[in-house]
Amino acid sequence: MIVAFGDSLTAGYGVEPGKSYPDFLQRRLDAAGYKYHVVNLGVSGDTTTDGIQRLPDVLAAKPELVILEFGGNDGLRGLPVTTTQSNLTQMIRTLQKTKIRILLAGMTLPRNYGSAYIHSFEQVFAALATQFRLPEIPFLLEGVGGHQDLTQADGIHPTAEGCEIVSGNVMKYLAPLLKK
Repeated sequence: MIVAFGDSLTAGYGVEPGKSYPDFLQRRLDAAGYKYHVVNLGVSGDTTTDGIQRLPDVLAAKPELVILEFGGNDGLRGLPVTTTQSNLTQMIRTLQKTKIRILLAGMTLPRNYGSAYIHSFEQVFAALATQFRLPEIPFLLEGVGGHQDLTQADGIHPTAEGCEIVSGNVMKYLAPLLKK
């Protein structure tokens, strides 16, 4: 089992049921002959603090692998980068203690947040991937973020077509971690 654990980007905010990136990821896995079941544990609006509180749900599912996607709401709210890093560290350590493998999803922020804050925010994901030797998706929304035709009116959340592209981004980094 693979758990997609995150916020609205994982939950599929604003798209029809069956059109979130984890839904498209399941179809990609099935088409490629993988025997994994993807469980979507995304909750819109969640911060990394909320993620810590929901960790028992992830552990109860007993996944083999977790796609860890948090931090965007922390950044959009201007929370201290140190808080985001500390919370993600706690989640990673908890998952690793139970031998659950992790694929970390990197994130960035809209350019109006200022280059210094954006740079320090982006570095959190790269630093954690290095520190914990985790495979990382450098930017979950690669090819979608900044494309008006692939994002909803808010300019952040992917449309169904955008979610399909995101599932391809995830699959690129996930496939090497899986067994057929």
